[in-house]
Amino acid sequence: MTASNVPAVRHAVAVLRRLAASPDPLPAAALARALDVPRSSMYHLLSVLVDEGLVVHLPEKHRYGLGLGVFELGSAYLRHDPLEHLARPLLVRLVAEIGDTAHLAVLHGAELLYLLKVQPEHPTTLVTDVGVRLPAHLTASGRALLAHLPNEQVRALFPDKDSFLTRTGAGPKNLPELRSMLGAERRQGWAVEDGHVTPELACVAAPAFDHNGHPVASVAVPFRRTARPPGSWPRLAQQVMATADALTRRLGGTPPERS
Repeated sequence: MTASNVPAVRHAVAVLRRLAASPDPLPAAALARALDVPRSSMYHLLSVLVDEGLVVHLPEKHRYGLGLGVFELGSAYLRHDPLEHLARPLLVRLVAEIGDTAHLAVLHGAELLYLLKVQPEHPTTLVTDVGVRLPAHLTASGRALLAHLPNEQVRALFPDKDSFLTRTGAGPKNLPELRSMLGAERRQGWAVEDGHVTPELACVAAPAFDHNGHPVASVAVPFRRTARPPGSWPRLAQQVMATADALTRRLGGTPPERS
């Protein structure tokens, strides 16, 4: 590809992103204005995208929307387990540094779903494993993500007291308690779980963000409480946050500024 073709590629990507962000199909003229592209160039660009199946033309409405090709690309992306591929080398490096197991997890509704587990040579026995789901509000991994969601979304995930299951009697038992914990953990940049799932285990976790600033996954390190006194947790959290920030950059995001 020559340098002269690069603007066309950028414009094509901008069109797809604009259509993806719009709740309704858009006319070519609106796209041309929004992206500061000549109308004749926009029609040519849309024609190519339609031919490739990435955009669909709605002739009755004189508008354009995303095509099936975008869905196919997105499905292929998910089939390749991109988060695991991007995160694995980072977690391998983290485990080599700290000597403890590291996890990658995502939110699935009000639950936390573990996607990846990297272990040292002599791992600690844990209840967490790939495919396991746990209540998000009880886990450091879950709260690291919940802390960066809008209040309305958190309320929708935990609408009443029945939403606050417990395993050991520890952890938030209602929405005000959860919000208080999330606020503190959001400010410090990492979340901590101390016996909320298993009495003798603790865990620290930090979120990774995509290019839109949305929390998409958390990096976590669980450990036996007797092996790491609470005074050592902030240092471990710094290493976990560094790994989460590296994953954020791999996802095209910008790590959050921390004091």
